[in-house]
Amino acid sequence: MSANYEVKLINLCKSYEENTVLDNINMDIQENKITVISGPSGCGKTTLLNIISGVEKKDSGQVILKDNSISYIFQEDRLIPYLTVYENIAFVLKSTLDKNEMDKIITKYLEMVRLIEFKNKLPSKLSGGMKRRVAIARAFAYKSRLLLMDEPFKGLDDELKTEIIEEFLKLYKKDKRTVILVTHDKEEAKLLGDIIYPLNVK
Repeated sequence: MSANYEVKLINLCKSYEENTVLDNINMDIQENKITVISGPSGCGKTTLLNIISGVEKKDSGQVILKDNSISYIFQEDRLIPYLTVYENIAFVLKSTLDKNEMDKIITKYLEMVRLIEFKNKLPSKLSGGMKRRVAIARAFAYKSRLLLMDEPFKGLDDELKTEIIEEFLKLYKKDKRTVILVTHDKEEAKLLGDIIYPLNVK
């Protein structure tokens, strides 16, 4: 794989019974760029991310990863309800970092998404937008090379969506990752994508 590619997909196929979702998909995901996978519901966008992450198995083809360290921001926030904001981020770091280093990293990213004063709150005490920002901070705090984002701004009102996209871009510019972002929103795709791959319903 060429040095400037993080992920290469070769003739990737996936079906569910008689329903073909992905049919001979070929993509080169460039390193340190935001690649957007766009298209309507049912075209296989989430399935593609799940196969790249290993959550689902492909039927055939190849997925070549330069590195297996992956962060995944799902459509749902997936915060652990009985852990505080701080503990939710610590949960993905504690096996690799000592306490002092972990505290520095968590503080850094919570400050960047402007949630440091909420670090001891449970998810139930946060708004939907705040939960989304915690999920983004958690994904960046984990030192992965590849960040997968599945409709991360879906369901937010326009003002909040704009705010969270701005915070995401600030994080991305300061701490470059290879990002694969799934969206059905064409304007969002144009705004965020260095490269856009459209998918269609089979």
